[in-house]
Amino acid sequence: MKAIIITKYGSPDVLKVKEISKPQPKDNEILIKVKAAGVTTADTMMRMGSPWYGRLFIGLTKPKYPIAGTGFSGIIESIGEKVSLFKKGDHVFGESVFGQGSNAEYLCMPEDGLLNIKPYVISFEEAATICDGPLTSWNFLNEVAKVKSGQKVLINGASGSLGTAAIQLAKYYGAEVTAVCSTSNLEMVKSLRTDYVIDYTKTNFTKTGNCYDIVFDTVGKSSFSECKRILSKNGIYLSPVLGFPLLFQMLWTAIFGSKKAKFSATGLLAVPKLRAMLTDLVGLLEDNLLKVVIDQYYSLDEVPAAHRYVDTGHKKGNVVIKL
Repeated sequence: MKAIIITKYGSPDVLKVKEISKPQPKDNEILIKVKAAGVTTADTMMRMGSPWYGRLFIGLTKPKYPIAGTGFSGIIESIGEKVSLFKKGDHVFGESVFGQGSNAEYLCMPEDGLLNIKPYVISFEEAATICDGPLTSWNFLNEVAKVKSGQKVLINGASGSLGTAAIQLAKYYGAEVTAVCSTSNLEMVKSLRTDYVIDYTKTNFTKTGNCYDIVFDTVGKSSFSECKRILSKNGIYLSPVLGFPLLFQMLWTAIFGSKKAKFSATGLLAVPKLRAMLTDLVGLLEDNLLKVVIDQYYSLDEVPAAHRYVDTGHKKGNVVIKL
């Protein structure tokens, strides 16, 4: 089968298309014919081996798992003898982080991995993105911040994968949403029913004089120190990008002060918890309460180009590989 192989950390040039053996499912595994795969900021960071502490999980000097990609969707081609949760022909989606990558024509997954039946109302391409933006944003807003109806939420990086999902989820929870993005993305962000928009090329959102119960910086471009002034008395600053300043602020605010800085490594949560969150997201997708925004499509051979585009930091929603 054809797959994208990465044998060293570096630029998109380290991603190589190669022919490798088709995997065979073990007793507790399913073999999936991949129909689509996402290309995320997390994928590009794994390609670069950045941040350095992440290499404790993915390989110190080179990638431990040579096939690139994490999120996917596809059709089950065969199942192991002990598989009971899925059957041949099922349309599924999920994420493979510490195992075989998704940028390949076939993928083996344990049946108790991060995997779910694909809702019939969305395409394979849309399903391949669910375990990135929607799942991460659900974790931060619902599990970490516990957003409540009537709260004011500001989302920085509102036009990306996490941001477009976060807007819709915060609205679903009943929050008032302010979205921060660039001029070119204002109309797209408005179409997601956000209440207010801020063009960061013209206005610094930390200096508007407005106050928020939650600031969710999906791209990690601000800091708790900068945002503290715009947080309400018991406000929460959220970021999926962990650095030493945020780590220090998390530890400090856990003990002192009413305003909190919080981080969560969504991909490292227990799989049963992640599957439960996926089930909730599937319900929203089936009820048409969550829309997937896709910016660009690429072929498997074009994965390096897809990474270069994501590296620009200007993607709108999601980037998808079609197989």
